[in-house]
Amino acid sequence: MKGFKPFQSTTPFSLFNILSHRHDLLRFRFCSFSSVLFRTHHLNSHYLTCSFPYSSLLHSCNNLQALKRIHASLIISSGFQPLSVASKLITLYSQLNDFQSAFSIFNSFEEPNTIIWNSIIKSHVDSGLFGYALLQYGRMRELGVAHDSFTFPIINQAIWSLGCRVEYGETVHCVAMKMGFGQDVYFGNTMLEVYVKCGSIGNASKLFDEMIHRDLVSWTSIISGYIYGESFSRGFKLFNKMRMEMEPNSVTMVVMLQACSTFESLNEGRELHGYVIKKGSMVDRSVQNSILRMYTKTGGSGEEVETFFSEIEERDIISWNILIAFYSFRGDIAEVAERFNEMRREVTSSIESLTLVVSAIANCANLSEGGMLHCSAIKTGLHDTVLMTCLLALYAKCGALEISAQLFRDIPHRNSITWSSMMSGFTQNGFFKEAIELFQQMLASGLQPNHDIISTLVIAYTHLGALQLGKATHAFFLRNLSSWPEEDSAPLETSLLNMYIRCGSISSALICFNRMVVKDVVTWTSMIEGFGTHGLAFEALKIFKRMLESEVQPNSVTFLSLLSACSHSGLVREGCEVFHSMKWGFRIEPDLNHYTCMVDLLGRSGKLKEALTVILKLVACPDSRIWGALLAASRVHEDKKLGEYAAEKLLELEPDNVGYYTLWSNIEASVERWGEVEEVRRVMHERDLKKKPGWSCIEVKGMIHGFISGDTTHHQVEEICKVVGCLNRKIQEFGVSIV
Repeated sequence: MKGFKPFQSTTPFSLFNILSHRHDLLRFRFCSFSSVLFRTHHLNSHYLTCSFPYSSLLHSCNNLQALKRIHASLIISSGFQPLSVASKLITLYSQLNDFQSAFSIFNSFEEPNTIIWNSIIKSHVDSGLFGYALLQYGRMRELGVAHDSFTFPIINQAIWSLGCRVEYGETVHCVAMKMGFGQDVYFGNTMLEVYVKCGSIGNASKLFDEMIHRDLVSWTSIISGYIYGESFSRGFKLFNKMRMEMEPNSVTMVVMLQACSTFESLNEGRELHGYVIKKGSMVDRSVQNSILRMYTKTGGSGEEVETFFSEIEERDIISWNILIAFYSFRGDIAEVAERFNEMRREVTSSIESLTLVVSAIANCANLSEGGMLHCSAIKTGLHDTVLMTCLLALYAKCGALEISAQLFRDIPHRNSITWSSMMSGFTQNGFFKEAIELFQQMLASGLQPNHDIISTLVIAYTHLGALQLGKATHAFFLRNLSSWPEEDSAPLETSLLNMYIRCGSISSALICFNRMVVKDVVTWTSMIEGFGTHGLAFEALKIFKRMLESEVQPNSVTFLSLLSACSHSGLVREGCEVFHSMKWGFRIEPDLNHYTCMVDLLGRSGKLKEALTVILKLVACPDSRIWGALLAASRVHEDKKLGEYAAEKLLELEPDNVGYYTLWSNIEASVERWGEVEEVRRVMHERDLKKKPGWSCIEVKGMIHGFISGDTTHHQVEEICKVVGCLNRKIQEFGVSIV
């Protein structure tokens, strides 16, 4: 743009003022259109044609220097008539981003004609300067310049590109009708698009009904308006009505097939497929790909997809990408890899192809395959932010965080998805502090967080127990709640609920829960689990009752949380009732997790024989968790014989689990069997089994401080030890022994 500003306005322009100059506004209620077909009309052809001998040279200009040389030659040539090429020159200068030259040409005319005015307005529209285009039109109206059949379509394009309110479209419609353009098909089609993009399908329908002359664009526009206004049945009826007047073209068929894909209408899609075959439209590649996509999106069988794919004689990269995406969505990684290799033998892979395959490989965390795809991308020079972000996520899922971090640093223009992927990579691998630091870097870069980033941040705070930072995030969420769609807000609210629970603030969790408008089964289950982990089993049972009163059906996880709550609080009778209700009342078959909870419930209350009976009667093979629950109960109730039996079963299943050896050693020590204790420790030493040291963290003034057992690396370790020593002495003064 070379620093040139065509207009400067200190106050927002009013399209009403621009259009209503010397006119009384009428009110019309019609019109709307979708931009799918508008490009079938070419505004340029009207303005770029000139009979001047230099016309062919101007058409061949593709850089600014060449254009200026030809322009200079035109000026000094004999018999040069500026008016004959002005429109062409304005358009070319605008396309090459030299608006100063374009306006110099425009301003050189004392009274520019309609074509030149249209050209300067359209040059703004084509360059995305829609507001300036309307301001120019305002000047054109003030000067009383006549309009032609192209003027209002250009204005309509500016209006729908700006996303203006429907009243603006009605105003344009009103003025155009008064000027006699009401029955112009081209103008009518652009008005249809304005109304559709403004969401006024009623106006569009009325305009369409009143159009005397309707072409393919008119029909396809109103059909797409209904379809994308989520009225598929009405759109399909209009399509059938259209066929009585004229045959649809390939663009119309693509619109209809895309609608079938969007609304997952397989039967209607099959009908359209049959119609295409009958009319011989299968030669159009865009129609072929649309049919293929329809089968992949509407639940068509793999056989249908494969059959049609094999019938496409000249498959392009889009065809292959659709097939690869189909198998990727189904989680069939083997087929994705096989089809990708087949594709490379037939066509050159695109960056979209690589992105699809990388995303599929990331889901199964296949590091070697991901590395090969990364090498392929480097060799072929195919890389963009989306592909790099997918590779970043793949390496993170495979635990290769160093490569992920390097890719992140190599991405020049990072968007919110890139930041979110890197933060998720840190949290997935347990690097919660690094995720928080990355979030702070993102804020410093000036990027505002979206719901995915906030969700990842909440997960990090949850694992670190950073309650105050979590509260600050909750406050940010509440301030921006109105700008996020409901489907994104509900999961985030549940994450915040879990954060309060895990950070120990059950009262805040309950407040958060009660304020939630939409509560699904996950939300209810989270609150039940929260009360259970805080030893409030009766409250958990009350929440479960409220859940049933709200007509939300519990699932197996809900009952698992209830059983766990009863187990932690020692509510044997209530726990047994819950188990019976799940199995016989709600017809949910218990799995091994539920039986483990029952063993824990019975074991904690001293009913060790009943707990063992539950294990022995299992149809499924008992795993280490259920034997671990019995072993822990045996230790508490000093049942040495049962404890040894459970320990033997445990070590058969997981001979290298250091935690079970430690538990067994503690059981033997509790009954002073020091020889057995020594034997257990000898086995641990021989197998080089070492228990990982425990760690904890604390949040102080927005900073996270982590501590490992026996660690002395903290910069305030001396002050911390002094405070701990002081606390120990105070406790001993009260006669309490420190273990």
